[in-house]
Amino acid sequence: MAEDIAGEIDKPKRWAIPFASDMTEADVDAILKIPPFSHIDPSAFSPLVPLRGLFLNDCRRQRYQRGDIIMRAGDYGNSAFFIISGSTRLVLDSLDEGLLGRGTTQRKTFWQALSQLWKNPTLPEVQNLEHVQQDHRLGSRKKEGGRAHIFLQDVPHVLDEHRTARVEAGDFIGEVAALGRTERVGTYFAEEDCELLEIRWQGVRELRLRSPEIKAHIDRLYRERSLKRHLEQTPIFKHLSQEDLEKVAAQTQFLSFGTFEWFGSYKRLREKDPADRLAAEPVIAHEDDYPNGIFLIRSGYARLSESYNHGEKTVSYLGKGQVFGYDEICYNWLRGKSIPFGRTLRAVGYVDALFVPTAVVESFVLSKLDRARLSNNLPSPRIKSEASAYRQDAANKLSPNMLEFLVENRVINGTATMIIDLERCTRCDDCVRACASTHNNNPRFIRHGLEMDGFMIANACMHCADPVCMIGCPTGAIHRETAHGQVVINNETCIGCATCANSCPYDNIQMVLPHRPEGGLYYDKTTHLPIQKAAKCDLCHEQLSGPSCVRACPHDAMIRADMRDVDALATWFNK
Repeated sequence: MAEDIAGEIDKPKRWAIPFASDMTEADVDAILKIPPFSHIDPSAFSPLVPLRGLFLNDCRRQRYQRGDIIMRAGDYGNSAFFIISGSTRLVLDSLDEGLLGRGTTQRKTFWQALSQLWKNPTLPEVQNLEHVQQDHRLGSRKKEGGRAHIFLQDVPHVLDEHRTARVEAGDFIGEVAALGRTERVGTYFAEEDCELLEIRWQGVRELRLRSPEIKAHIDRLYRERSLKRHLEQTPIFKHLSQEDLEKVAAQTQFLSFGTFEWFGSYKRLREKDPADRLAAEPVIAHEDDYPNGIFLIRSGYARLSESYNHGEKTVSYLGKGQVFGYDEICYNWLRGKSIPFGRTLRAVGYVDALFVPTAVVESFVLSKLDRARLSNNLPSPRIKSEASAYRQDAANKLSPNMLEFLVENRVINGTATMIIDLERCTRCDDCVRACASTHNNNPRFIRHGLEMDGFMIANACMHCADPVCMIGCPTGAIHRETAHGQVVINNETCIGCATCANSCPYDNIQMVLPHRPEGGLYYDKTTHLPIQKAAKCDLCHEQLSGPSCVRACPHDAMIRADMRDVDALATWFNK
């Protein structure tokens, strides 16, 4: 037996920590008798991730009583559910935030905001964790394995006051959000006592990849529940009838590019040179390829680049809701030509896309439009789509170095990125002091970060369009503030596990040790160790006048920028 060497440990493996400690082989046997799982071919799975191991380690059986909330609209899901027995209800209307267990944000009055100047404590990170308030309409049931379920106290009232739809045994729920890292689109609660199999996203992805039966089942549910609505919201399909939309949906393909856990590999990748980083981005469509269809970005970001000397240069980027390839197809259809894609589209991290073949676009989209009007508005063949044409015009205002910098560092993910003009900034730190005054003497950002062409991307939460920090939070403490969509942390439910801090690709979340108002740290009763909490910029969502850092800057040297608005961004860079 080899002698152990000091400092060496076993490399962590995917199933080092199972999803549930109480799953048994007998549970797996029972699950594999239930359709559609009973139709899965075990030999299609890798020996490293066998089918039985997946159910044993990536799943857990959950029992819900009548009224238990299973999932909430607006949450970011990292698991899907399969209904084994019983029935659930999907709430079709919006529910009060208190009923969902989130609570509403109470903005400070003018005098409350002003009083922070003299009421803030002198100790750092003073929090009161001893008085937790809960909505009286909610209850909580402790479940096996230490898990707890929040339940509605008055289910008949919810059924009477809101439109609902029943979802019964044999169906998946939450699978789209789990696979696409998107928000839950509906709130589900148990209509009666029921049992569900919860599958974390890694398991859902593996099942869909390895089993044609599961893939067909999940894709059918998406087509029935979400696809037609997605197409309706895309400008090029808005003129179609419901019948034509259904035909387009029937021929639409679902594609994914990149790695779902891109934030882990990115931290290693950003140390490499630009050519290696570009090579690591999966190609969605290549320059000079025949335009065989259009790509609709469902989630994530994609880099738009073109050949330049012996390499490539970035010309723009596309995000959720944007289209690639439409204008080439339109040009070819009108002119009877066959021009190829003029640019390459690559996944920046992870991209979930819909693909609509060229023949479908020609038959159901172009043939329904006025040919003369199309001809008068025909764009240049080098421009990829109406959406990207707008972004390309704006991108021309940015220096090539700046555009490459923003895309390669994935800052394009931010909806409130803190950018500092270093030529205007005098390092007076008024922004930091204002942030501290607003947050009980605790600044929530660091005036430090990446720099390019005299601008700094500061280490402040960017409130990402794709906030990967939410994936894996065991309590849902890090979430979107529902009124305006800011990413915030609920101190009452944060358990200090540091999952969000480790997941943030930009190192914008810190772990802090809260102090009691009277002094001293909080300690865990079981371990007797200090309790830590996650802390980050909350965009001053409780303040009347918005981010205090921007408001306090005496030199107009700072902006909180939505990176999706390239036009406004370019205007600020070039002011």
